[in-house]
Amino acid sequence: MSGLSRVQVVVCALVLAASMVLAPSAGWSQPASPEDWVAPRTAWGDPDIGGVWNSSTVTPLERPEALADKAFLTAEEAAAIEQRVVEANARANAPSVVRTEPLPVGGNVGAYNAFWIDRGTTVVPTRRTSLVIDPPNGRLPALTPEHAAHVASPERQRLKAIREGLVPADSHEQFDYGDRCIWYRGVPSLPTAYNNNYHLVQTAGVIAIVQEHIHDVRFIHLDGRPAIEERISQFGGHSRGRWEGDTLVVETTNFGHRAYLFSSGPGPQGGINWDLSPALRVVERFTRVGPRTLDYEFTVDDPNVWTRPWTGSSPWALSDQPMFEYACHEGNYGLLNILAGSRVEEARAGER
Repeated sequence: MSGLSRVQVVVCALVLAASMVLAPSAGWSQPASPEDWVAPRTAWGDPDIGGVWNSSTVTPLERPEALADKAFLTAEEAAAIEQRVVEANARANAPSVVRTEPLPVGGNVGAYNAFWIDRGTTVVPTRRTSLVIDPPNGRLPALTPEHAAHVASPERQRLKAIREGLVPADSHEQFDYGDRCIWYRGVPSLPTAYNNNYHLVQTAGVIAIVQEHIHDVRFIHLDGRPAIEERISQFGGHSRGRWEGDTLVVETTNFGHRAYLFSSGPGPQGGINWDLSPALRVVERFTRVGPRTLDYEFTVDDPNVWTRPWTGSSPWALSDQPMFEYACHEGNYGLLNILAGSRVEEARAGER
C-alpha cells in the first residue's frame, strides 16, 4: 500500500483484520530437481505449468548499492540473510507492550501488525542479489528526462503528499488503483508484502492467471490472434501467448492511460506505484524448470519512462495450499472516511 494518513491507517487496520486471509507461502526449502526430471505435459501435449504458485522472496527488486558489482550471494551470505529475516519476524510477532494510557490526540496509532505480512523468508534459488538481471548492475535504468521532470513536478509531488496522508485529498481519483481496490500489482507481477499467490489454469487455447489480490484474472489466448485495436485499453492490458519449446511467452500491450506497476521495497524507484505510459510493452516467459519451480522472467519496455528496457527474474515455488479469498474494503467505503477526514483537516486549518 502507499503511505497512509491517520484516518487511512485506522480504516485499513480494521478492514484487514476483519477480512484478509492469506495462503501460506511455499518458500524455497525444496529439493533440487533430479537430473532425470522431465517437465510434465498436459493431456493435449503442452508443458504443464498449472497449479498454485508463490513468488514470495526477500531478494529485492534492485541490487543494494552496497553490493556494487556483486551479482550473486555466497551460500553463507544467503543463509545469514535468511536467518536475520527469521529473527526479525520472531521479534515482530512477539507480544507487544500493553498500553495503560491512551495515546495523545493526533498520535500515530500504527497499522496492521506483522501477522498480515508475508514477504517470504528466503532469497531466490539462484542467490542473485536482485530480481533485476538486466541491466547487468542489477539496477533499474535511469528515468527519461521527461519522466524525471514529471516525477519532480509540483503536481506530482502534491499527489505523492496526498497519498502519504500529508495533505488533504480533494477526490478519490487522487488515490492509486490499489487504494481504491481496483488493481494492485500491474503487469509484470512483482512480489509484494503479501498475497504473492497465483493460480495458473490451462486449456489448449487459453491460460488463465488468477491473482486473488483484488480478484484479478488474466486470460492469455494461444490461438495467434493479433493485438486488439490500439484505441482499446484494459487495466491488465491485452495478452497474447505462444509456446516456444517448453516456455510460454506472453506479450502484453494496450494498457492505455491505466499502465501501472507496483513494487514494494527500498530504493528510489521501489516501494512506489509507477504510473506508466500507453507505450508500455511487457514480455513474460514462464518455464517449468523443476518439479516445484516455475521460472518467471519478464522484460519491461516503456520508452516514455525508462531510458532502456529492463529484465527481471522472479522464480515461483509450487504451493500445496489452496487459494483463499482476498477482501478489500468492498465498495471503497473506506475512501468516504478518508475524504471526510480531509474535510475535517481543512476546516481545522481554516479556524487557525
